[in-house]
Amino acid sequence: MTTLPVELTDDDALAGALSGIDRLDALVHSAGIGELGTVADTPAATWRTQFDVNVVAVAEATRLLLPALRAAGADGGADVVLVNSGSGITARAGWGSYAASKFALRAFGDALRAEESGNGIRVTSVHPGRVDTAMQERVVAHEGGEYDGSRFLRPESVASAVLAALTATRDAHLTEIVVRPQG
Repeated sequence: MTTLPVELTDDDALAGALSGIDRLDALVHSAGIGELGTVADTPAATWRTQFDVNVVAVAEATRLLLPALRAAGADGGADVVLVNSGSGITARAGWGSYAASKFALRAFGDALRAEESGNGIRVTSVHPGRVDTAMQERVVAHEGGEYDGSRFLRPESVASAVLAALTATRDAHLTEIVVRPQG
């Protein structure tokens, strides 16, 4: 496994960081941001930032890595996993721009799956519910609640869903995995 630290919204830095990768067996997109607010109170800059990070950067990184993914796809298979959100399935009041970006990410995954399945590339969207992270702490504070991480999924639970997608036998394609907190 290789980790490449890069500013995802800097196209030149992204292209530089990803150049020279000839084969890629798995690509997991797990970066994202979440800014909450009503449609009436969310300025265009917030919409743009969320779409840039949550959708455009994912699409560009994937586009740049498609030759490497196709090389692996032709030789045993490759996987792209998009760690999305429950907000990519259901939008709630006060979550408009975030949910819209996650719906767009879901559509990106659907299109990529339709385009690349013939190249041996599986595409899975993982839609976790609320996860015990710093982002969730900010969400609960925004909602005016008291944070109790035990009410939410552990990050390891989301990682297990990603691993399930990556380790499924090649005759199976887990197109969507929805994970919710127990209770």
